[in-house]
Amino acid sequence: MVSMTAFIAGIQNRLKTEEKGATAVEYGLMVALIVIAAILGITAIGTNLEALFQDVATRL
Repeated sequence: MVSMTAFIAGIQNRLKTEEKGATAVEYGLMVALIVIAAILGITAIGTNLEALFQDVATRL
């Protein structure tokens, strides 16, 4: 009976470890998506600002 309890405890520990690993992967994916969105947003803003500054420079 003691060995069965130890076996169940071992399985529970492994499952808890896998959940922590899955959580880290999920956070990594979220960070990657946020970085991609930020890069796309900054690129779009940069392009618009460049056009704005070119327009101001032309008018001057």
